[in-house]
Amino acid sequence: MTALRELSEVPGVAGDEGKVREIIRQQMQEHADEIRVDALGNLLVIRRGSPDLPRLMVAAHMDEVGLMVSHIDKSGCLRFKKVGGIDDRVLPSTAVRVGCKQVPGAIGSKPVHQQKPGEQNKVIESDKMYIDIGASGKEEAERSVSPGDYVHFATEFEEMGDGRLKGKAFDDRAGCAQLIELLRSDVEVPLYAAFTVQEEVGLRGAQVAAWEIEPDLALVLEGTTCADVPEVEDHGQSTALGEGPALGLMDRTSFAHPGMLRGLIRAAEENSIPYQFRRSTAGGNDAGPISLSRGGVPAATVSTPCRYIHSPVSVMKRSDFENGLRLLSAFLQDIERGFRP
Repeated sequence: MTALRELSEVPGVAGDEGKVREIIRQQMQEHADEIRVDALGNLLVIRRGSPDLPRLMVAAHMDEVGLMVSHIDKSGCLRFKKVGGIDDRVLPSTAVRVGCKQVPGAIGSKPVHQQKPGEQNKVIESDKMYIDIGASGKEEAERSVSPGDYVHFATEFEEMGDGRLKGKAFDDRAGCAQLIELLRSDVEVPLYAAFTVQEEVGLRGAQVAAWEIEPDLALVLEGTTCADVPEVEDHGQSTALGEGPALGLMDRTSFAHPGMLRGLIRAAEENSIPYQFRRSTAGGNDAGPISLSRGGVPAATVSTPCRYIHSPVSVMKRSDFENGLRLLSAFLQDIERGFRP
């Protein structure tokens, strides 16, 4: 879990993925035939493999949800805008780091004892919040931060309970860590890894990467929503921790290619790898723009279930991560043996 720990703790809000990209680039230097960065910032790591096998694109996005400083008040507090989909309810009292100097701060709002009648029953909107960095006024704050600075959640990676992991940005640093391990393995399939940017703000990086790679097949590795928690009935749970990687069927951006889905199911069952289906159709991921690239690409998604995604902290299970990696390896071996969707 060393790679996941490092990737989870490094900042990489959408549009500011440079630190994540550099960590991955350094780890891949000895495992790639070619490494390059495209104009949008996607990191492409290529292992050419056998020319007789289909070109497989495997994508995982580097970016995370976060915030951006929009204004500095005369009090020295910072106003901000959300970058990506974040529920306002998870923001108050959250510890953050601001800008390249990693300035510590906390998200504040009007205290409950100062709220007017009726306000206590309403969600505080993000434009009514601010970031307190301890500055005595605007001039002091401007010595450390500026409008346009990115803000990320200050969450440390920890192991807890029965093989569970806590950290930020498991969507999708979990997928990035799996892809790193896949690139280190011994495979003959031409593997075109795309560590993509700006997924959380419109699936932008994957569209550019797929156009350049021109893949025959594609897999997207994701950290997906998991709601196996109190007050959520079984039928409302998208995925559950400990039941293996989740195979996507459809969402608002794509349908899993039937042949790819059958191949993943067969690889799981023949190798006794637990798996589950993602039962929610909400949201979308990089499979959408990849599947629509050029003349169309057979694509499917393999996700690691994560509780509380798009918030300051997520929880996942080590076994789901590891079984997802086992499934990916088995599927690549099937491609080497002649599988075609």
